[in-house]
Amino acid sequence: MPSPFPGMDPYLEGSEWQSFHAELSAEIARQLGPKLRPNYIARTVRRFVMDMPDEIGITVSRQATIPDTGVYTARESQVAYTAVLAPPLKLATIMPEKVPVYSIEIRDVADRQLVTAIEIISPTNKRGEGYREYLEKRNRILSSATHLLEIDLLRQGRRVPMQQPLPETPYFIFLSRAEQRPLTDVWPLQLTTPLPVVPVPLLPGDEDVPLDLQQAFTAVYDDFGYDLSVDYTQPPEIPLAGETAVWANERLQQAGI
Repeated sequence: MPSPFPGMDPYLEGSEWQSFHAELSAEIARQLGPKLRPNYIARTVRRFVMDMPDEIGITVSRQATIPDTGVYTARESQVAYTAVLAPPLKLATIMPEKVPVYSIEIRDVADRQLVTAIEIISPTNKRGEGYREYLEKRNRILSSATHLLEIDLLRQGRRVPMQQPLPETPYFIFLSRAEQRPLTDVWPLQLTTPLPVVPVPLLPGDEDVPLDLQQAFTAVYDDFGYDLSVDYTQPPEIPLAGETAVWANERLQQAGI
């Protein structure tokens, strides 16, 4: 069954994201490969980012005070000693974890020069230490002669920094051409429309190649059977609100769900 949504599927923004992110990266490289021949190659690259949310909730109970140690007296021997009190609770602390993130690199065949970097933004790129790490990588690219195409298909988290406020839309695509910086091409994307075809710039003198994001999305969704692992009878893990939630419910009903 195809996705019930015309473009990005909000149900993939939760626990399925890591799988979807990896497969979409590979599909984009596979789609671009034939269009780049014979002067360029496209490769997926995996790196690991330490992920830990910015805010950690701490709950303090004031209902009771439990002493850490106690002093007891043995009447028979009249000897005082300190007893070790067993911990009343064992709770797991929040630990940073290594999370894989994927990107696509386009390099020229002759010199293996990095020509264009394509980043599919992941939740780890939009929060905590992962956000700071991504900005450092992004700044290195923006300071170079490499083009940068960023695909943000996540509604939550921090967006990439821009000088002007971004419109209120759920998804974005940003294209920073090396020769046009700091100006950036921006595609605000609605949940109600298909994903666009966007240009992928190359070296001077070579024409852009088209990247059909909807075609890539559909191929990944169908080939890996996400309709079998997503429960559309429940609300998405990343909630929808207002008119968008009403529209999504109507789409699901039209699909017979």
